[in-house]
Amino acid sequence: MKIEIWSDFACPFCYIGKRRLEGALSQFPHKDQVEVVYRSFQLDPQMERDTDMDMHEVLAAKYSIPLAQAKGMNDQVTQMAKGVGLDYHFDTMIPTNTFDAHRLTHFAHAHGKMKEMKERMLKAYFTESLHLGDHEVLAQLASEVGLDKEATLAMLAGDEYREQVQEDKQRGNDLGVTGVPFFVINNKYAVSGAQPGEVFLGALNQVWEEESAAPALKFVQNDEKKDEQSGDNCADGSCKI
Repeated sequence: MKIEIWSDFACPFCYIGKRRLEGALSQFPHKDQVEVVYRSFQLDPQMERDTDMDMHEVLAAKYSIPLAQAKGMNDQVTQMAKGVGLDYHFDTMIPTNTFDAHRLTHFAHAHGKMKEMKERMLKAYFTESLHLGDHEVLAQLASEVGLDKEATLAMLAGDEYREQVQEDKQRGNDLGVTGVPFFVINNKYAVSGAQPGEVFLGALNQVWEEESAAPALKFVQNDEKKDEQSGDNCADGSCKI
């Protein structure tokens, strides 16, 4: 079974959804046969790498709402995150363009470290308030999961994995992804949003049962001819036991 997850580092629900899926997988009896792949999806490609605004101000500007309302919304998300063991700090988070962070995810995937890199960057952003647009920060995080720091810096300084990020976004668009997180199972079943763990578990079990079920054979024959020669053991062109 393959699960593809479209997500963005700027989306607080993506980290929550990741935890809820992991909780469901821990209860799934076939979890060792599940492959999880992360796909890139930028919610705001025009976001600057460096800005003077904090996360509350960014949210208020994006939705044209009062600052107090934006803070209230972020407080609600913080409580939701606590429910899955995550500690969010919206007051000190650093808004930034996430394109290079997505490129790093693909770089990590090429070196067998995608899951570790994804987790490390999410924690860095939402819990540790690190700057995911800063190449030095990204390279340091990469080294912490076992990637070469200098090789990471060289990759970030160039254009490597730019096309892969854009291809992920385009495929997401083709699938109708307009928000993240978005989970696609075996390229035919979808779960949208940070759904409760039981929703994920139910989807996993349903997909497994449907994909594992032996196909029922349907016979095609001339019923009229069969009725005429019902007494002949070889009437339908096959020999009977």
